[in-house]
Amino acid sequence: MRRPGPRTARVRAVALIRMSAPLAREIARWAPERPFRLSFWDGTVLPSTVSGAPDFRVRGPSALGHVLRSPGRLGLGRAWVQGSLDVADIDRALLVVDDWEPPPLDTATRARLGLAMLLAAAPGGIPRRPGLELILRGQRHSIERDREAVRYHYDVGNEFFSLFLDSSMTYSCAIFSRGAKTLEEAQEAKLELIAQKLRLKAGQRVLDVGCGWGSFAIHAAREHGVSVTGITLSPSQAQLARQGVADAGVADRVEIRLADYRELQAEPFDAIASIGMAEHVGSSQIDTYARSLARLLKPGGMLLNHAIALTNTEEDPTADAFSMRYVFPDGEPLGLARVQLALERAGLRTQHVEGFMDDYAVTLRHWSDRLDAHLPEAVALAGEQRTRVWRLYLRAARRGFEDGYTIVYQTLAVRPG
Repeated sequence: MRRPGPRTARVRAVALIRMSAPLAREIARWAPERPFRLSFWDGTVLPSTVSGAPDFRVRGPSALGHVLRSPGRLGLGRAWVQGSLDVADIDRALLVVDDWEPPPLDTATRARLGLAMLLAAAPGGIPRRPGLELILRGQRHSIERDREAVRYHYDVGNEFFSLFLDSSMTYSCAIFSRGAKTLEEAQEAKLELIAQKLRLKAGQRVLDVGCGWGSFAIHAAREHGVSVTGITLSPSQAQLARQGVADAGVADRVEIRLADYRELQAEPFDAIASIGMAEHVGSSQIDTYARSLARLLKPGGMLLNHAIALTNTEEDPTADAFSMRYVFPDGEPLGLARVQLALERAGLRTQHVEGFMDDYAVTLRHWSDRLDAHLPEAVALAGEQRTRVWRLYLRAARRGFEDGYTIVYQTLAVRPG
């Protein structure tokens, strides 16, 4: 058999890399009105039919392979993480992904699109899942699995989080609606608001559930003279929190433990703060969570639960496979009513509920802007793939609060007695 000459080889190569053109034609035929532009690796372009539309850059056939393997958000997310799918403006791209209602697909159209995509994806073969993807094993919300899930998210590295959090390393909704101008001021306002709601007094014992890097524990001990036990499942958080406690001069009043809330023994506390932690508990454990905290409170003791909640309680909070595998494994924000029910079943009485949806949207804008301002450092610390995950996650989360899909509540309850 004769080996192909240079000209024949070039013709075959061009035929191979131009395989995205039939796909572009089929997409145009299926969706004549398109609020997006598609640019393929071989130079094929499918223009948008509206002005100012985001440009989705398909950098290689493996992007199509990911979508074929897992149609929907998970496939798109894998292509984004891998870098074979890119956009210049993530916010505008999210508008399309979340809001565009594509035309219906009949059987014939689905077959033509599928075949065109398969042919265009062929040069890339079957892509592997990005190595960053986490698939948890074992019983959901067991202590062991929760520990693995939390560490996946929080053990990215303290230096990475410091790129976009405020100087106190507070990783929850800041409060701008009461006059704060900077992220630091807004986080300080949030910490003090929680302390005021709990009516902290010098000499009291306080439990900080999911204490993170220790910002509330330090604030409560330093500003209100209380003794605080903070618990976290993240070793890197505990390490930095202990250093922060020592630097703040409150080591005699603050203890940071590596522990799950279910592992605490009966140690009566005057007050409990749970800030941004209940989202990790899950529907199967929310009653256990409420009973555990109620048991740890003295009669008359106060509990403040600060957590994200879904506004559509009919929706499965674990349905977003991309978030489950790349951002918050087993994260499960519940509806406010479900959390209230758990508190009531545990014998607690709700005294006050307050929402901060708009404040969290502003907080997330600050975080994403700060991360974008330190992208080279972020990539050096966490790698290209994880940085891409976080750039997407912070913006998607902000959209959730702007659209009212998610909200954050502070619920204040008391143990009668």
